Amino acid sequence: MSRRPSRRPARVLAPALAAATLLTTAGCSDSGGGAPDVAASPGAEKSPAARLTEAGARAALITEADIEDDWAQVADAAGWRDRLLIGKVDVADLLTAKANAVDCQKLLDALYGDDLLGKPSGASALRGFEQGDSRLLHQVAAYDRTDLDASLAWLKTLPVKCDQFTATGDDGGQRTVQVIESPVPDSGDARQGLRVTVKDGTSTLTLDVAAVRVGTDAITVTAGGLDGDEDDSVEQAVRQGTQRLEDVQAGRTPTANPGQFD
Repeated sequence: MSRRPSRRPARVLAPALAAATLLTTAGCSDSGGGAPDVAASPGAEKSPAARLTEAGARAALITEADIEDDWAQVADAAGWRDRLLIGKVDVADLLTAKANAVDCQKLLDALYGDDLLGKPSGASALRGFEQGDSRLLHQVAAYDRTDLDASLAWLKTLPVKCDQFTATGDDGGQRTVQVIESPVPDSGDARQGLRVTVKDGTSTLTLDVAAVRVGTDAITVTAGGLDGDEDDSVEQAVRQGTQRLEDVQAGRTPTANPGQFD
């Protein structure tokens, strides 16, 4: 994937092999699934945590030691982006109700602009990793609770509203987009996962996305590329990222890789 000039500040991930791909997330620069479920876990809610600070958000970010395989942290994650996610939804070709085109367009724009959960209301931080031709981004941020719940509920509707649709890229090329629900570890207070596949005739971009709410803060993990899914890495990042955020909220210093790997 080759680097393209930015049309707006964003961050994206994907492989360095094909001519148009990279993934996004936002904020400060410096992946055994459970059932995908946006509902809060029974009894999972905790006492209100202290307000997340910029330093706390950075401390809650995962490290290379938190994820398996050969993921290497990079310094330029804030500049990643993926041109396959730029496109205008073809309303006429939607398999579901045409009114859902608004949501499908919002999904593409949110993936490209890294605001799947909306704009943070407070501190945020971002860290990116590369492994071969795949990339993984982890974001930690504070949100308005009502807006955060609404965003998670919206994500849950997308596998039905946007199960399959086409979009026309800025180069005039047609992309076929498929959205399915994906499992997320039973972490945090509420969670939602998606797998988004974008095909343009010569390449296929696969992105696994997971969002987890912990109080009024949340983590977002996005990983994938042209080589296929990275669901195992997303699962690890979610488990570790949630634990690190909970540690920060409790005033503890997060510990990397607490021996959950074989």
